Amino acid sequence: MESGSQKVKRGGRWRTEAEQQIYSAKLVEAITKVRRSSAPAAAVHRGRAVREAADRVLAAAGKGRTRWSRAIMTSRVGLRLRKRRKVTVTGNNRLRKPAVSKQEPPLKRRVRVLGRLVPGCRKLSFPNLLEEATDYIAALEMQVRAMTALAELLAGTGASSSNLQPPSC
Repeated sequence: MESGSQKVKRGGRWRTEAEQQIYSAKLVEAITKVRRSSAPAAAVHRGRAVREAADRVLAAAGKGRTRWSRAIMTSRVGLRLRKRRKVTVTGNNRLRKPAVSKQEPPLKRRVRVLGRLVPGCRKLSFPNLLEEATDYIAALEMQVRAMTALAELLAGTGASSSNLQPPSC
């Protein structure tokens, strides 16, 4: 079991200037790589690729210490391994009776929704889910700060690829 000081350090890790600088530099590298590798006509796919690259860099910055960072790092591997197949519907679905829905308590429903929002935390106990969610939120806040600084930098310089330098927050 973790002590209170370790929990504070865990969430505070994303707020340090050094961590912000490291993440910003790696984010710029990843976005530059995405821009070089994608064709200009694939703007929709490039947007998704940028988002995935930003998430992967964020997970790598977490160094696999948290469940959500491990889930993000392994999610790309899983997508490559399993191809989606369309399921053919057999039988007549209209003959079935509609399922009776059981109302869950509001707190349990919200915990389930939170578990879906944090990668890799669907079947986690409530205290562990709160700890993971706290760390994930702090990491996302750092990601927003880095992307905002990068957007401001690019808006001010004309957004040429040679001007992509890590923002100094």
